[in-house]
Amino acid sequence: MNKTKLIIQREYLSRVKKKSFIVMTILGPILIAGLFALGVFLGMSDSSVYKVLVVDQTPQLPSGKTLFTKEFKETSQVKFQYTTQGLSNAEFDSSAYDVMLVLREDIVTFPEAELVFRKLPSLKARSYIKSEVEKVIENEKLKINEIDKSVYDSIRTDLELVSIDAKDGTESSKQEQAIVGFIFAILIYMFIFLYGVQVMRGVMEEKSNRIVEVIISSVKPFQLMMGKIVGVAMVGLTQILVWIIFTTILVTVFSTVILPQMMDVDTAMQQVQVTDEVAESTSKDAMSQAFIGDIAELILYRINWPLMLGIFVFYFLGGYLLYASLFAAVGAAVDNETDTQQFMVPITIPLVFGFIVAEFALGNPAGNAVFWFSQVPLTSPIVMMVRVAMGFDVGSVWQLILSMALLVLGFLAAVWLAGKIYRVGILMYGKKITYKELWKWLKFKA
Repeated sequence: MNKTKLIIQREYLSRVKKKSFIVMTILGPILIAGLFALGVFLGMSDSSVYKVLVVDQTPQLPSGKTLFTKEFKETSQVKFQYTTQGLSNAEFDSSAYDVMLVLREDIVTFPEAELVFRKLPSLKARSYIKSEVEKVIENEKLKINEIDKSVYDSIRTDLELVSIDAKDGTESSKQEQAIVGFIFAILIYMFIFLYGVQVMRGVMEEKSNRIVEVIISSVKPFQLMMGKIVGVAMVGLTQILVWIIFTTILVTVFSTVILPQMMDVDTAMQQVQVTDEVAESTSKDAMSQAFIGDIAELILYRINWPLMLGIFVFYFLGGYLLYASLFAAVGAAVDNETDTQQFMVPITIPLVFGFIVAEFALGNPAGNAVFWFSQVPLTSPIVMMVRVAMGFDVGSVWQLILSMALLVLGFLAAVWLAGKIYRVGILMYGKKITYKELWKWLKFKA
């Protein structure tokens, strides 16, 4: 046992002392949060101005103009010019316009328009153009059917469907919470492959350099394999714990400093008396602030974070130990990284399939597939994180306990299988290994 501890210590210290590990451990959460914030900022701060040529081919009205002429409201990003004659592709390409909107004469009956562009407009700009066209068509249909718009507006209803949990009578947000669990599942997937591949490469390196022949003269192959697996697991756990601490600090700062300020700004905005134009802009800003507040409430208060983090660590360790055992077996069976591809596919498929089932959970959290694959050890580290984020009632806690127990049993079975392959393959050189050969090794009795 002392020899195994020495191997664990060597694997752990040799990795945590690397500058790359220290830098990524400290800066990792900041870089991830920064990249996410930068992506959101860039997506929301589109300052491009799109000049749109509206080609209105609809028949002239009694007033002498066509249906859409000067009916669109301009914004700081979208500017409209109107004509009844379209441009050829060559003429449009040499014009000053970025977009050409072609509205056919029968667009009221068959609502379809063409958007020709030299510079692809942003999704926000396209949505705005689409909504402006729809407004005009809707008003025209109301006139044709002799329906007063004020009457139509009073009848038209936007239903808000609120999901209420029958157990406690509170509003449910399980599908939104599932997204948080999906993010944790992605982290588990990343860590499993990151550190699992480290185990595989470490085994292959020692095997190809013939160092393992010297090591095995002092320790048993199973001790060497477990030492590597556990040592690298401790490296991953160290990094995760540091990330959890940093993330907790960032969340605490956000919830106690930034969020209250945002809420104060939102309240102040609602109390200001402004003109109709400014009121419309303020209303949109207030809606954005309310949306941010809802997201903050979901992240900070509706997720059971102590349980979530504890389960995350358990499923990371359980999933890693299971898959790292398989990676170690692959590393012992081959002589170079090229040969690993045929054995990596069966290992990769269950985790990828777990993500497919986890996506089902976003749309149907109570589905049978979500339940069963949250119990299977090969997929439970991914699927169960989504279920934990949604929450467990007293009657379904047994499902979580069963899943955890099966994961432990799955790890033990994987270690047993990997050990049988490892002790034979670690000293096998120059032979192309097949699945048939691996089956022989599994049946071999020492």
